[in-house]
Amino acid sequence: MSRPPVVIYTSAWCPYCNWAKQLLQRKQVAYEEIRIDLDPQAAEQMVKRAGGRTTVPQIFIGNVHVGGYDDMAALDRRGELDPLLRGERA
Repeated sequence: MSRPPVVIYTSAWCPYCNWAKQLLQRKQVAYEEIRIDLDPQAAEQMVKRAGGRTTVPQIFIGNVHVGGYDDMAALDRRGELDPLLRGERA
């Protein structure tokens, strides 16, 4: 089973964005970073994908909207993040 793509919408000077990227890096997970502060169209796309949420980061694993850093960290604490990253949970 292949790993689902991970997309993280970020902006400059966002500590939560950095923490989210560090967590993924510790897990050796490749991700696509989309900087909404550099691309207004990407910001619009993020808000649509995230159901109206406008804060960063917004994290997507495959088709699953994880939410922000706190949401991803909570998944990790519950042991639910690794299976999601492996594509074992939709």
